[in-house]
Amino acid sequence: MPVPQTKAELLQAIDVQFARLVRELERIPDDLYREPSLEGHAKGTMMSVGDLVAYLIGWGELVIKWIDRDQHGEPVDFPETGYQWNELGRLAQKFYADFRALPPAGLIARLRRSKEALEALIEARDEQALYGRPWYGKFTLGRMIQFNTSSPYANAHGRLRKWKKVSGLA
Repeated sequence: MPVPQTKAELLQAIDVQFARLVRELERIPDDLYREPSLEGHAKGTMMSVGDLVAYLIGWGELVIKWIDRDQHGEPVDFPETGYQWNELGRLAQKFYADFRALPPAGLIARLRRSKEALEALIEARDEQALYGRPWYGKFTLGRMIQFNTSSPYANAHGRLRKWKKVSGLA
């Protein structure tokens, strides 16, 4: 799927990639959600399917926080307060821990809520706000949202498909 360049393309990319991802997630037995059998986000680590979903929730909710703080004229700590861009592995571990207590259905529900909240934020903005000017460095707001929604949804879908084949679940 090409990189979205408009509000409509961004919303479509999010919907398409999310639907593909959720179809895969819903086919995984609950008892496998916490098995650390996927390559982790930090080099040399392993994670579970639940951790993968937690990572997606964490980034989605972080983007919501960025937009909310920016909208209220508050400073935004990119990527997150207490973390630098070169510490994304450590941030991933935080996301895993933040959502570890949620059961599979709870993880999917929380992921769905973050996706829907982001879609509402997108809907509330015009093309100029999303793609007409840089929002963070050289990146537009639309591109920053895409970096943390449709792209990681597609990546997670691919990881799950590969994992299912290797695990004999495909």
